[in-house]
Amino acid sequence: MAEYERLRHEFEPVFDENSRILILGSFPSVKSRESRFFYGHPQNRFWRVLAAVPGDLGPETGEETKAFLLRNRSAVWDVIAECDIIGSSDSSIKNVKPIDLPWLLSQTRIERIYVNGGKAYELYQKYLRPASGRECERLPSTSPANAAYSMERLIEAWSVIVTGSD
Repeated sequence: MAEYERLRHEFEPVFDENSRILILGSFPSVKSRESRFFYGHPQNRFWRVLAAVPGDLGPETGEETKAFLLRNRSAVWDVIAECDIIGSSDSSIKNVKPIDLPWLLSQTRIERIYVNGGKAYELYQKYLRPASGRECERLPSTSPANAAYSMERLIEAWSVIVTGSD
């Protein structure tokens, strides 16, 4: 039986002073922790959805990914800085220490905050909304576990990030 591990988020958010939208996940998966970058599991549809929304071909390398995000005035981070978790299971998350969202907001021109899935939304409402006073918009999870959403439905739902940042 898998056991809880106390883990700390080990990689930095992607942003610059021109970032206008912020996309937050919950906590990096095992594959993301191994690759030391966001949405590292090959079955996660995050990067394909994000590229499809503005009609981009999409990034392939870590540096291309960062450039892609910044070119689209986007920032990416996770709600959780540290927690107890079993593997990649969002449902197992406990003993949460949230990120310092006010710090990130002070470094950027974030206008809209989006969260990737229900767990990220729940955690945002509990830990980050009180600290920041900022609302967020919940988007459907790009995880392969979210089988109810086809790629087409995800792209349609996530298209608000383009219209929301203008």
